Amino acid sequence: MTAHAAPKVVALIAGGRQFPVLVAQGVKDQGHRLVVAGFTGHTNPEVYPLGDVSRELKLGQLAKLLDYLRENGVQEVVMAGTINKPGVLDIRHFDARAVKVLLSLPGKGDDAILRAVSGLLEEEGMALVSPQTYARGLTTPAGVLTKRAPDEREWADLKRGAELAREMGRLDIGQGVVLREGIVAAVEALEGTDAAIRRGCELGGSGCVVVKMLKPGQEERVDLPSVGPDTVRVLAKGGGTCLGVEAGKSLFFDLETAIAVADKAGVAIVGLTADDLTL
Repeated sequence: MTAHAAPKVVALIAGGRQFPVLVAQGVKDQGHRLVVAGFTGHTNPEVYPLGDVSRELKLGQLAKLLDYLRENGVQEVVMAGTINKPGVLDIRHFDARAVKVLLSLPGKGDDAILRAVSGLLEEEGMALVSPQTYARGLTTPAGVLTKRAPDEREWADLKRGAELAREMGRLDIGQGVVLREGIVAAVEALEGTDAAIRRGCELGGSGCVVVKMLKPGQEERVDLPSVGPDTVRVLAKGGGTCLGVEAGKSLFFDLETAIAVADKAGVAIVGLTADDLTL
């Protein structure tokens, strides 16, 4: 723990995959007390033993979640990990508090829901912090990251894809788009990145380009765009040839492994900057 950081009680609201485990390890490495909250069927079970206390809830038990955090004196809250988004629409297990929040929203997209939950936590006096506070070094670097750079056609698709992804994000639909020759093959929505890539490559054929961008105005403390080796594998298997992810505002897990997979498959990966996207 750094000399200036006093021990705190940090809650981790954990989803799936490796990110919550990395965050949990970072919280413990910094000497804080870790309170883990997970959801049945969504949370990576490897995260539970890392908590000083842990509890598994059903998705939608908002009142129980808030009570649990309050009872443990939580000061900071971190959200990390994937949630099966179609499951979010199943309100059968939602408690009255969650239903009230859901019905009050003007829109039901990811960002609207996360902002509402963030607001509730802050009303309870708990500070919502970025998971990167405790899991550093995951931000996508800028520039061409692979041996092969995008060709002229792929660069054109990257620029067009970034424009489209931002518009989809503005509408709170998703963060990614799959296209080829400027023609959209798939837009990421509830199904998630990998499923969107599979569908897009099947429809668009060999040579598809994938772009993921931060939604305009998105709550950057939660739900940043993220990719990893599996993303590259799915893209390569579908015949896709290029992946562009917004540099500095997205997460790239196991970057070295992903680059090795991409280089073997001949896939180009770019950390996109504003300069790259200037027409």
